Amino acid sequence: MESSTTGTSTKGGSGSPIPTPPGHQEVEEVVVRFAGDSGDGMQLTGTEFTKAAALAGNDISTFPDFPAEIRAPAGSIAGVSGFQLHFSSTDIHTPGDAPNVLVAMNPAALKANIDDLVVGGTCIINTGTFTKPNLAKAGYESNPLEEEALQKKYEVHPIDINKMVNAALEETELTSKEKGRCKNFFALGLMCWRYERDVEPQLANIRAKFKKKPHLGEANVLAFKAGFNYGLTAEVFQTTYEVKPAAFEPGLYRNITGNEAIALGIVAAGQLADCPVLFSGYPITPASTIFHYLSNYKNYGVTTFQAEDEIAGAGAAIGASYGGAIGVTASSGPGIALKGEAIGLAAMIEVPLVVLSIQRGGPSTGLPTKTEQSDLYQSLYGRNGECPIPIIAAKTPADAFYCAIEATRIATKYMTPVILLSDGYIANGAEPWKLPQVEDLTPFPVTHLKDANGWMPYKRDEETLARAWVAPGTKGMEHRVGGLEKDFLTGNVSYDADNHQKMCQVREDKVRGVANDYGDMDIEGEESGDVLIVGWGGTHGALRQAAGVLRGQGKNISHVQIRHVWPLNPKLGELMKNFKKVIVCELNMGQLRTIIRSEFLVDVEGYNKMQGKPFTVAEICNAVSELV
Repeated sequence: MESSTTGTSTKGGSGSPIPTPPGHQEVEEVVVRFAGDSGDGMQLTGTEFTKAAALAGNDISTFPDFPAEIRAPAGSIAGVSGFQLHFSSTDIHTPGDAPNVLVAMNPAALKANIDDLVVGGTCIINTGTFTKPNLAKAGYESNPLEEEALQKKYEVHPIDINKMVNAALEETELTSKEKGRCKNFFALGLMCWRYERDVEPQLANIRAKFKKKPHLGEANVLAFKAGFNYGLTAEVFQTTYEVKPAAFEPGLYRNITGNEAIALGIVAAGQLADCPVLFSGYPITPASTIFHYLSNYKNYGVTTFQAEDEIAGAGAAIGASYGGAIGVTASSGPGIALKGEAIGLAAMIEVPLVVLSIQRGGPSTGLPTKTEQSDLYQSLYGRNGECPIPIIAAKTPADAFYCAIEATRIATKYMTPVILLSDGYIANGAEPWKLPQVEDLTPFPVTHLKDANGWMPYKRDEETLARAWVAPGTKGMEHRVGGLEKDFLTGNVSYDADNHQKMCQVREDKVRGVANDYGDMDIEGEESGDVLIVGWGGTHGALRQAAGVLRGQGKNISHVQIRHVWPLNPKLGELMKNFKKVIVCELNMGQLRTIIRSEFLVDVEGYNKMQGKPFTVAEICNAVSELV
């Protein structure tokens, strides 16, 4: 964590200690949080500072935090937007438990975030916004900058950023409102000075960002330089910090978010399957950006279609799959609920369909921009009748790329819908991703059966139990599909009781058989011991880091992160028997825990959180320590 040390000297024989600025200092890791009103550009500031950290070769992990309300009142607590970045010279797994540095652009940002700042941490505050009306909106009865409590607990740097930016842009023709929108780049410039970031790439990034409005680009450049020069000349900061580059495995890296990775994974899957892709969806937070990214890949056989609603989005994707393409649709919990009947149809007619569920807090509209893992039950049970579907969960932004490929492979091999679970934390968070070599990705070319000899619509592969994928209109293989129960071979509508039992069982066996493809489980630590931490999805970073901390304390702790949430890996049941205690940690009220208990008859314990926030490492360490 960032820390500062101050030397002392004496002068004139008085014996009074006088601080001696230490100047440059190397630190291993830093956690910075930018916070302000939703119109203050905190996401852009955080993203640009992340690019600077990536360019410096640091390992990075980010956590953007958006307001849940689209138009929350300016200056209110509900309207606070934040972006946390953890950058390090060593391997890291999370955006950090708590910031070492907080940049607060208004009173509401200070009120909402100050309690998270580590004691002794640095707090940079834009005093230009600390007016009586803004203080009242944030719930302050008096100005906290005039009280001693803040200064005693933190290293506080009050700066009138509004005034500084207005001075820097005095000779421009921007309006007062336009000048106010540049203050985030002052903060970015100041932070780039403090952490010794190269200026030129940042200036180039700013100009590129505003290339369509170069006058705004140059204004933001001036604001950035003003912030950088303030740090250089004001002498209010005694130290600049350097975080050395991390030691990465050789290769080409890029910074990637979870939604970007899923989109690229879908594109790659289409190429590996040698099959066109249709993405059909309807906008919903936090899944919408997948749609945006995929729309850029028409030249790779990807077609995107914005349907009029969630149900139509799923229906069009199913139609594409029936027609011989890979149908993909995406949503979050409320939209997945609407797609439920269509997903059941895809399971009944047995066509490949990839469903991307980017979870957010629920139920109903819930917390649109906050993260949660409460849609596992919905994914597993959220259809009428016996309707099993394979479920995969991505553990990190970079892992989402490979999970998208895996979901598509399973869907096409087993002729079934597959649900890929992500969440807001993974979707918007970012980390370095080593670009894979194309030759290292295993192709799984699909086959559309064309030989009508001996063919029946529901005749199955003996190994996978999947029916053949036949493009409609293939000569001699004309057939129809629908939501009514099918005859076991002909596909004709059947109300026969024995046939229904047989079809339900074969679809169950087919999905259970997906487990035959599983590789090794993602285990860190010994395969026996005192406590096994079990997690799935985006909890990976906190759980893995906590297990490492506890092992460093001499405790016999292991961690397994589950990718294939359904069907579960049979090896998990055997693994859990080797530990005295098993704790399942998830951002819900215990959904995976219930499933594991039912599947393996093992009495596992749970640690659960539902606050719209990811786990912290400290929370997991405390929970697990109570079991040892």
